[in-house]
Amino acid sequence: QVQLVESGGGSVQAGGSLKLSCVASGSIRGKCGMGWFRQGPGKEREFVSSIDTYGNPMYAESVKGRFTISQDNAKNTLNLQMNSLKSEDTAVYYCAAKTWDSNGGSCQYVYWGQGTQVTVSS
Repeated sequence: QVQLVESGGGSVQAGGSLKLSCVASGSIRGKCGMGWFRQGPGKEREFVSSIDTYGNPMYAESVKGRFTISQDNAKNTLNLQMNSLKSEDTAVYYCAAKTWDSNGGSCQYVYWGQGTQVTVSS
């Protein structure tokens, strides 16, 4: 059974930094990438960043230049270094893992963590 467990959330002042980590337990068959999403108060869940199995990152425009995603495959860990935090970054951050569908035609987010709260005060 696959479990994703996030850690590293907390409260920080604007301009500060936090590093989120996500540890995956269990074997993720057909994994094609991992990512971070967030859901702010009263908002829809939104994409933050992702990384494929080759290590290629993608970022939402709102976090480009401030956030860095990385992965340690040996430790089954996904990280998100968040710098220059803004109040609008306040949200619950979720880790997710993508797998190929049964036909191998599409790569979809299947596994999700429970989330970790990040609060940025101005």
